[in-house]
Amino acid sequence: MLNEADLDALLAGRHADPFSRLGLHADEAGRLWARALLPGATDVALLDADSGKRLVEMAQRRPGFFEAQVPRRKHRFDYRLAVRWQGGEGDEAVYADPYAFYPQLADEDLTAFAEGRNFRPWLSLGAHLVQHGEVSGVRFAAWAPNARRVSVVGSFNNWDGRRHAMRLRHAAGVWEIFVPHAGEGDLYKFEIVNGNGALLPLKADPYARRAQLRPETASIVAPLPEPTPLPRQRERANQRHVAISVYEVHAASWRRGVAGANEGFPTWDELAEQLPAYAADMGFTHVQLMPVTEHPFDASWGYQTLGMYAPSARFGPPEGFARFVKACHERGLGLLLDWVPAHFPMDAHGLAEFDGTRLYEYADPKEGLHRDWNTLIYNFGRTEVREFLIGSALYWIERWGVDGLRVDAVASMLYRDYSRPEGHWIPNLRGGRENLEAIAMLREMNEHVGEIAGAVTVAEESTSFPGVSAPTYAGGLGFHYKWNMGWMNDTLRYMAEDPINRRWHHDKMTFGLIYAFSENFMLPISHDEVVHGKGSMLGKMPGDDWQKFANLRAYYGFMWGHPGKKLLFMGQEFAQRNEWNHAEALPWGLLEDDRHAGVQRLVRDLNKLYREHAALHRLDCESGGFEWISSHDAEHSIYAWVRRDGTGRMVLVVCNMTPVPREGYSLGVPDGVTAWREALNTDSAYYGGSNMGNGVAAAGLPVQAQPAHGRRLSITINLPPLATLFFVPI
Repeated sequence: MLNEADLDALLAGRHADPFSRLGLHADEAGRLWARALLPGATDVALLDADSGKRLVEMAQRRPGFFEAQVPRRKHRFDYRLAVRWQGGEGDEAVYADPYAFYPQLADEDLTAFAEGRNFRPWLSLGAHLVQHGEVSGVRFAAWAPNARRVSVVGSFNNWDGRRHAMRLRHAAGVWEIFVPHAGEGDLYKFEIVNGNGALLPLKADPYARRAQLRPETASIVAPLPEPTPLPRQRERANQRHVAISVYEVHAASWRRGVAGANEGFPTWDELAEQLPAYAADMGFTHVQLMPVTEHPFDASWGYQTLGMYAPSARFGPPEGFARFVKACHERGLGLLLDWVPAHFPMDAHGLAEFDGTRLYEYADPKEGLHRDWNTLIYNFGRTEVREFLIGSALYWIERWGVDGLRVDAVASMLYRDYSRPEGHWIPNLRGGRENLEAIAMLREMNEHVGEIAGAVTVAEESTSFPGVSAPTYAGGLGFHYKWNMGWMNDTLRYMAEDPINRRWHHDKMTFGLIYAFSENFMLPISHDEVVHGKGSMLGKMPGDDWQKFANLRAYYGFMWGHPGKKLLFMGQEFAQRNEWNHAEALPWGLLEDDRHAGVQRLVRDLNKLYREHAALHRLDCESGGFEWISSHDAEHSIYAWVRRDGTGRMVLVVCNMTPVPREGYSLGVPDGVTAWREALNTDSAYYGGSNMGNGVAAAGLPVQAQPAHGRRLSITINLPPLATLFFVPI
């Protein structure tokens, strides 16, 4: 019989190794004993699994603990437990015993995890539907190396931590158990006793693939998605030499769902029906979703995530997300996900002090606390944390088939003194300010993603850190693209100036070309520019309503003509008047106003022009794709340049950033073309402008042997007020 000390520990949920006591065990005399801990049961019998024969009624030594010597058996065998529960109607239920099953995880997988070689830890950790013979159930595994005891609790065991105390495996600190009869849709968490014997708040599974809708916080058993490779056409569509125009979307507020259903959040299927069709019709090449990983607080917009492997329950079950990905690809769109490895919130059910120690986060607040966001910073130097993060990146690409990731807040990861005053940060081992562990993690992540055909990563990085989009073998971080935050800040400051003052700020529009080809840049007008009192894009523009719209159209023309991939946040494509509000749908009713509809038509046509003319995209990231014609005409606030594709094809772009029209303006042009045609004019009446332009005559504008802008040839154009024009050779 089990000794009293072991029995006390089991009933208190404090036993260090329940697998050594529960289930079938032989005593020193060779007799086989069966033991089961089933709080809430009144009667338990031991059955032979093969024959169903009732072998022995187990005695209840204490409430919930049952024990019996097995007659005529000396060796382990397959058995079942027939259980009658308190409050039942007398019927027995037959169960397989979780303590009858051998260790679930392979030693080599655990060794690889401990040594930092397992970059798909989600294949082992978390909740997995498995079958052992005729018994189906769920294998649970959690990394908690400093815990004294870990149990899985959930809807299958009345949330009782004594029922399914887990087995500690290996030096990796991984706890595991197979729970027979648990299944898809079951709720669960981990109940953890820390090293000091204190019971922690219940923890959601860091590797959960599905979670409850907030404010509930349980994880939900869900199947592992099958591998989903990128369609072959996506491999080319994500490359540097093609047109990439990204539509950034906050899924919860692009459109709201059916009133009264799911708290107004749209479902994945509703989004799949509408969003890809709209984005494709607008000519965008990619949709980028702000974080849709599970997060507790709506107003964080997903940037304080605790579910790095779970699509948010706000939009319905995960399988709906798979249909959304497919719908994007069927429309010829790539899908990028905003991915947040820089920090995580402190919610008690999350990663903070997961096993009673600072496990996922740095221990010292000078390293582990984000002062700006009051969040915790991952311990990038810890092997298992690095695998957790890199595994998440690979999971979304390999298992859901998304095209890639936009990585949030990279600058905050690269520097130990990010947003910290002197004395509040810890130098690296070399005495410098760089976070060498984060840099190594990002490089490793990008190398693994780079092994997936067609997949890309994009860095939101706002500093001058060198080589963000350079290959790791050349000393870079290995991202495919980097947001050009400097270009965005400079040009928006310029556009906010009254046109009469722009002559004094002329270089804000040209400065970006000094470094435009130092990285593979993406030009971002993101959600960050239309929140927190910054106003909308239309609201940033000076002047009366006519000038605001004209300025915005001219700026969009400047952006689409400028080297670099494009990104525009939802609502800005039709000149949303107010700042974005995450709790409301976009004001689609504005499109009844032709001025707003005109901006929408312009963005659609800019995307079409950008895609159709290789000169506007093929050398987006190379100096050979750009040449100034006029960069110093500050007096008139005029800019002109030529874009090239490297094979002889060209597009001329000219901007007039004042409300003064320029008729008969001589524009210098490159040699080798006899006539140019106006291909797009942001001042067209079709877009809401004054309709001053250069016509669409088949003969176009003839090249004249009249010098202009230091060139021997020129064309004479009408340059509308506050407008950007594109010309192509005939």
